[in-house]
Amino acid sequence: MRVKVLKPIFAETATTLVNTASTFPETILIKKDHWVIDAKSLLGLLAVSLQPDHEVEIEIREGQNDEIYQALLNTGLFEKL
Repeated sequence: MRVKVLKPIFAETATTLVNTASTFPETILIKKDHWVIDAKSLLGLLAVSLQPDHEVEIEIREGQNDEIYQALLNTGLFEKL
């Protein structure tokens, strides 16, 4: 799913995203340019420096994708494109 970042993702917002992603056993990847990071990795999220208006791809490997996508959108950090 292609999304737009709504808030800078660092510190507290990155922790919120990692905690949300960690509630699911599935592999959740965030792709930005040539970067592919695990959404459960705080250091990975900090390394890609997601800022408002950046467009990223969220990929979920296996599992109930709709529930996970909705949980990630409910964080208020992303908007579906």
